[in-house]
Amino acid sequence: MAEDPRDWEIETRAVRGGMARSPYGEISEALFLTQSFAYDSAEAADRRFGGEPGFIYQRFGNPTTQMFEDRLALMEGAELCRATASGMAAVQAALMGLTRAGDHVVAGRALFGSCRWIVSNLLPRFGVETTYVDATDLEAWRAAVRPNTKAFLVESPANPLLEVTAIGAVAEIAHAAGAKLIVDNVFATPIFQKPLALGADIVVYSATKHIDGQGRVLGGAILGAEALMTEAYKDLLRHTGPALSPFNSWVLLKGLETLELRVLRQTQNAGKLAEVMAESRKVKRVIYPGRPDHPQAATIANQMTGGGNVIAFDLGDRAAAWRFLDALQIVDISNNLGDAKSMATHPSTTTHRSMPEAERLEIGLTEGWVRISIGLEGPGDLSRDISRALDAA
Repeated sequence: MAEDPRDWEIETRAVRGGMARSPYGEISEALFLTQSFAYDSAEAADRRFGGEPGFIYQRFGNPTTQMFEDRLALMEGAELCRATASGMAAVQAALMGLTRAGDHVVAGRALFGSCRWIVSNLLPRFGVETTYVDATDLEAWRAAVRPNTKAFLVESPANPLLEVTAIGAVAEIAHAAGAKLIVDNVFATPIFQKPLALGADIVVYSATKHIDGQGRVLGGAILGAEALMTEAYKDLLRHTGPALSPFNSWVLLKGLETLELRVLRQTQNAGKLAEVMAESRKVKRVIYPGRPDHPQAATIANQMTGGGNVIAFDLGDRAAAWRFLDALQIVDISNNLGDAKSMATHPSTTTHRSMPEAERLEIGLTEGWVRISIGLEGPGDLSRDISRALDAA
């Protein structure tokens, strides 16, 4: 009897899930760089366009991209995945597919700057209103619901201060209101958190982050149940064209093979370095999902199996934060995260620069905060570099 990939452990899914070999029997997945596909006859083309399985046009699907989608779906525990050209394309499509003019969205107020722009500036152009709430306050979610609420949106952990939302409880509130819950799971990765199993309807990723993990390509993904994915996103993605290139799909496929290994090692490093920061007299506060003093530690224990590789810490003011960043010799100053290389950024002047100051203060983001993504370097080297930079701060 053939093996069912759904019965495999996640390590096996990451290496072999979605494999569709060509007649040549290649070990590494084939890269199909083609815009379109040929048919044996006019009748065959008619059948294909009428719904017969097969490929038509790269914007609609591609064998390499489908392998990436199938593998990530297996790792996430989703029935279906659709890849996009970037994480932001995934977030935009996830929201647009669930809403129409006159609808209402409830969103956690702690969002990545570009996500916040989509919700605050793009959706209103199409007649969709949004209410922001403290994502950790269940009563705030309930109070924000309106008769026309169609979607909830949350990042958990959130960017940049790593706020964690009780996904299951928020999903229950959304479903009671007839709404769908979208969870951006990029910080936790499918290794440490499974939002669909907790009750979420849609999961989105920036595959640019941990899934690639080596600073090469952009990519995104939307995952969920097949019926919802087909109803909400099939036509939207086919006709608007945020397609992931086959080359990027191939790179991301190779990234999935080592995702768990990298994330586990990065998390080990992050746990050690969070302690270094917590012990420094220069640091006013450390937030890390792997520490027992995280504000939502109980929620983390219920829904996450690891703390991830991102740490946020407060040095008091912008001058101290910039002195810290400028003193780093190993860690890069960069706004990306989830990479094999450690990276640190000043969110107030980079990733969340587009947010008005009042909105940044609402989520507690003052100018002393630094967000650092821990990579695969030696923990001793990272500790030395960060300790030296803290002294400079």
